[in-house]
Amino acid sequence: MDTGPRIRAAHWADKDHVAALIADALNPSPLATWLIPDPGARCQILTDVLAIWVEHAMFYGDIHIAGDATAATVGFHRYRSIPQPANYQARLADAAGPHTDRFDILDRLLAKEQPTEPHYQLAFLAVRPTDQGAGHGSAMLAHHRSRLDHVNLPSWTSTTSALDLYSRHGYTPRPSIALPDGPTLHPMRRNPDPAGDRPPVMTAHTSRPA
Repeated sequence: MDTGPRIRAAHWADKDHVAALIADALNPSPLATWLIPDPGARCQILTDVLAIWVEHAMFYGDIHIAGDATAATVGFHRYRSIPQPANYQARLADAAGPHTDRFDILDRLLAKEQPTEPHYQLAFLAVRPTDQGAGHGSAMLAHHRSRLDHVNLPSWTSTTSALDLYSRHGYTPRPSIALPDGPTLHPMRRNPDPAGDRPPVMTAHTSRPA
């Protein structure tokens, strides 16, 4: 019997919750600490910046959440070039304030490594901190993987610490990205598997902005 979480496409009304969920999961990570050294301001700034990208995914990608709202994936359909969010630089400056430069560096370095072929960008994979370790993250990744296999589309993502998890789901490492005086990002790519016969591995994970 299937005991995994029920996964559904997110609705517009879910977007604020999804941004807060990802920020909560990302908050203690080395990437978040590098982006926003001030721990008191970090979670709110992350939520405000993530809200821009979650909204953008509603138009240029998709969002899936566990039915109990414990986990989420956010991604972009990069079948062709897509624009930045509307008024992005002004909105980013409003959200990130004095930390805007760090977000600009991250955006620029990731864009440099972004594949030019049609692909799906898995921008965020997050699990609510109190629910990590229960297999929700791996269930979300298995669901994501099966959708891409169905449409025969490669996927691209990056992570700071979950190389093993992504490897188990068919991702292979690409050249790493060293942030200035910060953590190392590990871009990863997965080619579609039309057979779709990889079993899911029950491991929770929090991804990072891409």
